[in-house]
Order: sequence, then structure tokens, then C-alpha cells
Amino acid sequence: MENSVIAVFIELLMVMHIFTSFPYASSSLSSSCSSTNNNSDLLALLNFKSHIEKELLPNSLVVSSWNTNTSFCNWIGVYCGHRHKRVTALNLSYMELQGTISPHIGNLSFLRVLNLCNNSFYGPIPETVGRLRRLRVINLIFNQLHGTIPSSISHCKRLQRILLGQNHFEGNIPESLGNLTSLEILQLQDINLTGTIPSSIFNLSILRVLALNGNGISGGIPMDICHMLQRLEVVHLSVNPLGGQIPTSLCLCRNLKKLELMQNGLTGSIPRDIGCLSKLEYLNLARNQFTSKIPSSLGNLSKLVELQLSDNNLSGDIPPELGQLSNLRILDSGFNYLSGRLPENIFNLSSAVKISFMNTKNLSGNVPELSGFRLPNLRVINLLGNQFSGRIPASISNASMITFLQLAHNSFNGPVPTSLGSLRYLRTLNLQVNELTNDPSQRELQFLTSLTQCHQLHTLVLGENPLNGSLPKSIGNLSTSLETFSAERSQILGSLPKQIGNLSSLLVLEFVTNDLVGEIPSSVGNLRRLQKLRLLGNRLEGNLPNELCQLTSLGELLLDINKLMGPIPYCIGNLTRMLTISLSSNAFTSIPVSMWSLKNVWSMNFSVNSLSGKLPSDIGNLKLLITLDLSKNQLSGSFPGTISSLKMLKQLNFSENAFQGNIPTVIGELASLESLDLSSNNLSGIIPKSLEKLHYLKHLNLSFNMLSGPVPVNGAFENFTIQAFMGNYDLCGSSKLELPPCPAHSKSRKASFWLKYVVSPIAAVAIVASLLILYIKYWRNSKNLPVSSNLSSIKLGEILGATNNLSEENLMGTGSFGSVYKGTMSDGEIVAVKVFDLQVEGALTSFDGECQVLRNVRHRNLVKIISSCSNLDFRALVLEYMPNGSLEKCLYNLESKSLDILQRMNIMIDVALGLEYLHHGYSEPIVHCDLKPSNVLLDENMVAHVADFGIAKILAIYKSMTQTATLGTMGYIAPEFGSQGRVSPKGDVYSFGIMLMEIFTRKNPRDEMFVEGLNLRQWVLSSYRDRVMDIADSSFWINGIEEAKMTLLIMDSLKGILSSIMELALECSEDLPEERLNMIDVTIRLKKIKNQILQDQVRFNNQPYIVI
Repeated sequence: MENSVIAVFIELLMVMHIFTSFPYASSSLSSSCSSTNNNSDLLALLNFKSHIEKELLPNSLVVSSWNTNTSFCNWIGVYCGHRHKRVTALNLSYMELQGTISPHIGNLSFLRVLNLCNNSFYGPIPETVGRLRRLRVINLIFNQLHGTIPSSISHCKRLQRILLGQNHFEGNIPESLGNLTSLEILQLQDINLTGTIPSSIFNLSILRVLALNGNGISGGIPMDICHMLQRLEVVHLSVNPLGGQIPTSLCLCRNLKKLELMQNGLTGSIPRDIGCLSKLEYLNLARNQFTSKIPSSLGNLSKLVELQLSDNNLSGDIPPELGQLSNLRILDSGFNYLSGRLPENIFNLSSAVKISFMNTKNLSGNVPELSGFRLPNLRVINLLGNQFSGRIPASISNASMITFLQLAHNSFNGPVPTSLGSLRYLRTLNLQVNELTNDPSQRELQFLTSLTQCHQLHTLVLGENPLNGSLPKSIGNLSTSLETFSAERSQILGSLPKQIGNLSSLLVLEFVTNDLVGEIPSSVGNLRRLQKLRLLGNRLEGNLPNELCQLTSLGELLLDINKLMGPIPYCIGNLTRMLTISLSSNAFTSIPVSMWSLKNVWSMNFSVNSLSGKLPSDIGNLKLLITLDLSKNQLSGSFPGTISSLKMLKQLNFSENAFQGNIPTVIGELASLESLDLSSNNLSGIIPKSLEKLHYLKHLNLSFNMLSGPVPVNGAFENFTIQAFMGNYDLCGSSKLELPPCPAHSKSRKASFWLKYVVSPIAAVAIVASLLILYIKYWRNSKNLPVSSNLSSIKLGEILGATNNLSEENLMGTGSFGSVYKGTMSDGEIVAVKVFDLQVEGALTSFDGECQVLRNVRHRNLVKIISSCSNLDFRALVLEYMPNGSLEKCLYNLESKSLDILQRMNIMIDVALGLEYLHHGYSEPIVHCDLKPSNVLLDENMVAHVADFGIAKILAIYKSMTQTATLGTMGYIAPEFGSQGRVSPKGDVYSFGIMLMEIFTRKNPRDEMFVEGLNLRQWVLSSYRDRVMDIADSSFWINGIEEAKMTLLIMDSLKGILSSIMELALECSEDLPEERLNMIDVTIRLKKIKNQILQDQVRFNNQPYIVI
């Protein structure tokens, strides 16, 4: 939101500049131009046109209008001066043009305004732009430009506005920008800049707008910034790892209207004298580490419209002076450690649109009951997660425009006021986890009747309150827009009214753990959009109504712990979107065959019922099943062999039934299995040794069966106790299990003899012969080994000294062609030393290939080579050391803090930019061929660098593909490589798509669950869109925050973002190379998704579904 406000603000300034500074500039005023004066302009424009590749806007006339049949002054987007008929402005903004910017742009010597914003121009800004000595405005925001900001731009001494945001630049802010002393607006947001804010910026004494947000700038905010730049009106530095404190010179920026310092890693306290900024309208200090109290001087900022202080470590009371801010529209101090009472005058903020003190931990007392409670503009009140008590004031209804009222997780008590029904625009009402009750004189929950007047109600959450009343029939008159109705653990009595079926927009219906009785009304079948039905923990009875089968959107059905009975309806197989079905602790008698056709189900629990019969082979259809619990029933027969198809199964419980026969050996193929309980059945035979292959098995119970023979001893069986095997027929095994020893067999002794005296000697001879052949092959090849001479070399002795003679303590990891060691050079520099194992086939080629590639490659997101060492029998590269290790280690290390969604997105953008450079950075594309998380290294700022070019192939520009047979890692390689050995940049795009899925699901494509045709892409595709939240790694959005405290709106937004990510990953990993994107387009898409994440942070006022 902030970015768009700044963009619109600057765009308006620019348009005003064009049409006030140059009133004579008009295409309609042009006449036939003199070839003597403007022929260079014509040629420059025609050359510019030749660099435009596509017009993405339907029915665009830009290119067609640019022809020599008319004066170029009449061309679309071209503006000429009245006097000289020379081009003074080129405005092609929002035309959706694609191409590069022609260097001939520098020949438009009279150009004052260059506006190409919101197009798809890519490539660098030509250095020739420095010839435009009359240039006042350059606006290139929202394109795909890359490279560095050209230093030649500093030659344009008259420049007043530079707008280059939302592109793919890199490098530092040029020091030379300090020479542009006429500059008023500098907007460089979201373009991957690094380094520090250069001191030369202080030369720009008339600078009014400084926008550097969304970059990687560090080094703090210069303390004397306001000593030098006293005319600043807008400072936007949000989302940079700046660190440090707010400058003490802030009061000298007397004209400051907008100060945006969100997510800058700032520490210390908010300056006490910040109230000196009398013109300030917007102040955003959210998502930092500020401590101490909220300064009372903020009350002096009489023009303040927005105050964002959330997600800090602020403590103490809320200063009552904030109630003086009569123009304040947004007040958000959530996620701090504030205490005390809420000042009464906060409710005098007549301009307020939003007031949020969400999760400030220790705010207490009553919300004042004020007869003068008048907040005519208020839309949002969010007091979730505090210690407020007392009654909800009835006068809150005076704020008649409220759309979002969240009072959950407090200690409010007394009846829910029926005056809430006066809030006609209310969309979200969340009162869960309080001590609210019903009117004691009423049996029915009358406040629900009052809410029928809220015709826009979208979300109603009442759970964990002692309401103690029944649902009135009037709930059928609640808003037809209602999507969520949740009242778990709320002492709701009586039956579920049939009028519930009128709520046709419901997505979630939840009455968990109440005291509902009677049957489930057949009218529930009218809720055709319903996705989650949770009625567990009640006293519902009777059969399941067949109308339930009409809920074809249903993904979750929880009816556990009721008194339901009879057969499960056959039509249940119609619910093809079902993910979780749990009917445990009822009296159901049979499972229909159609149940086993629900191929998308992840969890199925029918335990503690009266089910009988045998398991059909169709159970093998449930290939996505993770949890299956049929325990405590009357099922019989043997286990079908098709159970081996349940490759994703983690929990399997068939205990306390009457199953017979052997334990199938194929259970050993369920590689993901973590818990297996087959206890209290009639199973016989031996315990299959194949179960030793279940490496993730943590819980095993085979007790009280009729098993015999030896208990396996390897794998997970090393950790199990006698409790897992007790009560069986004739088991034998280890003394640790208190079992009798197993008898020895002559066959075993004979096999041991052959192994020891025949097989072992033969194997030893074979190994020695193989080593001898390899040595001869190496000796022959080494005579003609090329030695890299294009890199600075280093002696072997220096390598050995830096790595402590390649000691184990210095070993960082081992790869396909050798090992990597941490080293400390004689000058103290810490490096990574990659030593190639010359006995591994391909290692020599890898070394020379890596030297060839890396000596000319320089990019922020590619690993930097420092030096090399090349002897007859030793090859090594000295690389830049990355202290945060590989992405693989960071992703799967359970001891480290989980990467949040924004970190993951930034890392994948870094990788995309690195690949984009390799594929499109110069005339001969470089194909990596082995992109995977272990080949992505993270520096101290968590910036990603693509590593390991030893197996890269350089493709001549006229070649579309080459062939190889030695590259890539299974799980990441493209289909055309695996089947035909074909390599192209599109193979890297495929690997990137797989890695994008892995980073956001935290599921390795080589996981043992991916067998028999199932792979990571198919797994993601099966859950794409509808169930994307189920496959995502939840650790990046929930980190110490209960899921229940996250609003459904936030979860919906997160689902949309994850869907966009998975959609992009699937497009990158299409089977056919020609259907995949290129890395330029991939980078654009990732940037847009990142912008959406950042916009949502502002939209939801920094509620932490994105944990930073």
C-alpha cells in the first residue's frame, strides 16, 4: 500500500511537471519538421522502435503509429517543443511494451522527460542516457531492467526526479548521484541494492523524497541526515537490514510528512522529542526492536494520520496524549508488551478508521462505557490477546460503521450485548476465548437473533465462552454472506435447527464439544459451498443423512464422539474433495466400498465403532493417505497386499480388531511410516524382517497376537522394548527384550563359511584390480592436463596451511567431485577451499570447466572465486566463504530458526537473478545443470549465491541444446535430460521449479515417499490451489502464535500467495521444455509475489502470518 501511495504521488508530480513546465509541448502543435534540426531525433526514435519486441497491450497502436508517413511529433507518446520541433518528452508509460532501451536514446538531446514506467523493458539502462543534459525527469519504475545504475546518469545535471523502482538492478547506490544538486525526488525502491547509504547523498540539499525501501541496504541511517537534507518531506527506508538507531538529528527535518522505517532492524528507543516533527502525517516504525515506552510527545503531532508501532518490544502504559491526535485514522500498537489501562480519550479519535492493540499482552481493565462514544469513521477495533475484563460496552454500537470487531482472547464477561445488531456493516465478529454468557433470563441465545440485522456478516467466531444456551431458529436469517460460523466449547444446548440450511454461503460450520442433541438435520445438504463440518464432541444421534453427500466441496468432516449409528452412507464416495474424515467413537456398523474411492483423503479415523467385515483391496487407492485408524472395531480377515500402495502413510492403527493371518512383508515398503499399531488381533507367523527398513518408525505395538519366531534387531527395532511384543505366542530374540534366545541353524553356519572364506577374498581381489585400473587411467590422462592460467594462483602450501592440512575439523562437506574445507588465509581472510578428488571420473573436467566459467562471471548472486591451485596431482579452488552454509542445511536443520516466508522468497529471487544472469547475461548462455539447495550458499545477510559450476556447460548462441551423460542430481533433473541426456537453459528452469516447491513445502524430491511414479511435482499438483495450505511448511507462518489467532482473511491471503508460488513452480517444471518459462519471466513473477507479501503486511497491519 505504501509503495502504491508513493508511486501515485510521484506520478502526479511528474504529470504536473510535464504539463506546467512545458505548456507548449503538444503533438497537435507540431508541423513538418526540418530535417536539418531534427533528423537525429527521427533516427533515434526509429532505432528505439526497433528495440521494441512486443506490444502486450491488446489493440495497442504505439508501434504502428511510429512511421515516417507522419511527423514524429504526431507519434503516440512523443511530445515536441513548439519552437524547435525537437523531442522534449517521451511518455510511453503503461503501454505494456517489451524490449530493451536503445542506446540511441542518448541522441534525443532536447529530451526533458523520459517516462517508460509500467512496461516490460529489460536489460541495462544504456550509459548513453548521460548525454541527455536537459533531462529533468527519468521514470522507469515497474520494468524488468537489470545491471547497475549507470554512473553516467550523474552527467544529467538538471535532473529533478529519478524513479527507478521495481526493477532488477544490483550493486550499490552510485556515489556520483551526489553530483545531481537539482534532484528533488530519488526513488530506488525494490531493486536489490546493497551497501550503505552513500555520504554523497548529503549534497542533494533540495531533496524532498528519498525512497530506498525493499532493498538490502545496511550500515544504519546516517545520524546527520537531517543536518544536511532539511527539505525532506518523504523518507521511505522500510524493509532494509539497516540496523542502528533513529538519527538524533530528526527534528531538523521540519518539513517531514512521511517517515517509513518499518522492518529495518532498528534498536534503542523511539526518540522522546519525536513530537517536534509538526508536519508529520505518516509514521511507520513497525517490525523493529524498539524498547522502552511510547513517547508522550507523539501527542504533539496534530497532523498525524497514521501511526504504526506494532511488532516491537515497547512496554509501559499507552500515553493518554495519543487521544489528542484528532486527525489520526490508523493507530496500531499491536504485538508489543504494553500494560495498564486503555486511555478513555482514545475513543475521542473521531477520525479514526482503525484502532488495534492486538496481542499487547498486558493491557487490562474495562473498555469504557461512554455515553459520548462517538467514532463515526471507525471500521476496525482489534483488542485480541490482552487481559481486558468487564462487559462489552453496549455503546460500542454507536460506532455504526464498524466492519471488523475482534475482542477474542481476553476476559470479557456478562451477556453478549444485543446492541451489536446495530452494526449494519459488520463483517467479522470474533469473541472467542472470553467469559461471555447468555442473558440468564433467556434459554435461547438472543444476541444471535440481533445479529440477523448485520446483513454483511462474513465471519462469526464465538468459541470457548460459557454461553449456556440453545441456537434459535432465527440463525437461518443470518447474513447470506456468512462463510464462517464457529462456536466450539461454548455450552450450546439443544438441537441443530433445520434453518441452518439457509446459510448457503457457509464454508466452515463448527460446533465442537458442546451439548447438541438430536439428529443432524437433512437441511445441512443445502450448504453446497461447505468445506469444513466440525460437530465432534456432542450427543448427536441417528443415522448420517444421505443429504450430507450433496456437500461436494467438503474437505473436512469431523463427527467424532457422538451417538451416531448405522451404516455409513454409500454415497459418501461422492465427496471427492474430502481430505480429512473422522467418525470415531460412534456406533457405525459398516464402511461402504465407495469410501475407498476418496483418492484425495489424507486422514481417515473410524476407530471405536462397531464396524465389521474385511478390508478390500481397494484400500490401495488412497495413495495420499497419511493417517489411517480403524482400531477398536470388529474387522476381520487378513490385510490386503495393496496396503503397500499407501506410500505417504505415517500412522497406521489396526489394533483391537479380529484380523488374522501374517503381517504382510509389504508393510516394510511404507517408508514414511512413523507409528504402527497392530496389537490385540489374531495375527500369526513371524515379524517380517522388512520392517527394519522403516527408518522413521518411532512407535510399534505388536503385542497380544499369536506371533512367533525371531524379533528383528536392526533399524528402529534397536529402540523398542518388550512392551511392543508382549502377549504373543512364541517370540525369541535379544535378552534386552527379556525373550528366550533363538535356536542356531546349520544353514546359517554354512552361509557364514562361504561369506568368510570364499566371497570376501574374491571381492578383495576385485577391488584391488579396479583401483589399479583407475590409477593407470589417471596416470595416462594427467600427462596432458590443462592448467588454468586465467585465475590468480595460490601455492599448495598456502592451501594446506589455511586448512590445517585439510584436517577433518575444517571439513565442511563432501560433493560429487571432492570436498570443501574452511580455511583461514595468512591475512586472516576466511575462505572456502574446494578440493577436487582426482580419482573421481569427471573431476578434472569439472575443475577446468569451473575455472573457465567463473573467471569471467561476476554477479551478486553467484559464488565468487578468489583463486585457484593447480598441480599435477592436486586441484583446488578458493571461494568466498558463506557463513550461513547451504540452503539445504538451513532448510532442514531442526535446531536453527525456521526460515520465514519472506526470507524464502528473497532467497529464491536471489537464485532466480543468478540463473537469469547465467542464461541471459551475455551472448553465450551458461547452463548450471545441477541446481539444488545444497548448491545454494547463504552469506551473513542471508543473501543467496548459486555455487558449483564445475559441471556447467557453455552453449554457443546458435545452439539450442547439447548432449551430456554425467550431469545433474536425481529429483531435480528435467525429463528430457533423464531420457535423452539433452541439456539447455530450460533444464535449469525445471530444476528451479522443483527447488521452489521444496523450499515452500520442506519436502525433499528424493524423499522415500516418492516411489512408483509419484514425485514431488505430482504431489504438489494433486494439492494445488484447494489444499495448498496442507502441503506448505507451516513453520514459516506459525512461530509461537496459535493458528486460532490468525484471522481467516489472513489465512486466505496466505493461501493465495502460496497458490501463486506453486503455480509458478508448476509452470517452471512442465514436462516439455518449450512450455517452461525463461528466468527473466520467472524473476518478474517472483517479484510480484514478493510485492504482494509486503502489501499484505501493510494491509493486515503487520499481523504475523509472515514471521520476521
